[in-house]
Amino acid sequence: MMRNRQRGSNLGLLLLASQVFQLGIDNIPPVTLATLGLNVYLFLFPVKPLLQTCLSVREAYWYRDWSRLLLSPFHHADDMHLYFNMASLLWKGIKLERKLGGAWFAYLLSVFSLLTGLVYLLLETGLTHMTEDSSYSLQCAVGFSGVLFGLKVVNNHYHPGGATYIMGLPVANRYACWVELVLIHIMNPGTSFVGHLAGILVGLLYTAEPLKSLMKTCAGFVISNGQYGGQQTYYNSSGYSGYGTPYPPNSGAPYRQQYDTRMPSAPPQHPYTAGGFTQARSSRGSYAHSNPTPEEIRWRRLQRFNS
Repeated sequence: MMRNRQRGSNLGLLLLASQVFQLGIDNIPPVTLATLGLNVYLFLFPVKPLLQTCLSVREAYWYRDWSRLLLSPFHHADDMHLYFNMASLLWKGIKLERKLGGAWFAYLLSVFSLLTGLVYLLLETGLTHMTEDSSYSLQCAVGFSGVLFGLKVVNNHYHPGGATYIMGLPVANRYACWVELVLIHIMNPGTSFVGHLAGILVGLLYTAEPLKSLMKTCAGFVISNGQYGGQQTYYNSSGYSGYGTPYPPNSGAPYRQQYDTRMPSAPPQHPYTAGGFTQARSSRGSYAHSNPTPEEIRWRRLQRFNS
């Protein structure tokens, strides 16, 4: 359910600022800090009125306003809504960004933000058909809490064991998100139960490997085909390997490196330092390789006759 935005005394913003300064800005990883800053900025200067950013089946699917998938996670109903979500982001973001690295954490946030909205639409559509109650398609959700529930599942996956105290009672971390899902809905019926459930399901898709594997495949495709001019890279169960077609320097064709496949279990490295490949420029302008190809050997022999 949605409420109109209420600024009030902006107590939530003051509490959030206090928490950030207590932690110290230098202690907050950059992606987490940037995400927090984006949410605060869009609260103060929203792209659109709140009712035009919230996500529902009617608005997104029936009326084809798909921009709501991108806008809804980063807009909040009021300052306290923003505060509780961002306080949760700080705790989860600091742990996960240090665990996963900034680039992957940013990728994870982007995918979770979009996918949580899609799962929310699917769940609401399913409820509409099962109950024959169109009100489910009209419920409009907004806020970052769905993504946060997904991050909570991921965080508990990487930091198993232990317990979380909920209302003074210890709850095993693996069940904490489910207990919080029910309690939040009971204590505050205005929250989106389905939106939070969508986040949990997305988190489970990631920790159960299907989503993580798909994300790795997409990331590898972009890196191998985008950054390095369409070079083909191959992945197998042994590790990272690949090859390129070498061209003699000054032949007019682009030079492409060759990966040393003698160590298939080696982790991915930068293409210019991968495997056992080395590159050095000689006084005659030729290139030396740890594993010259027959074509390069023939080219070098010709160079000797020409010199």
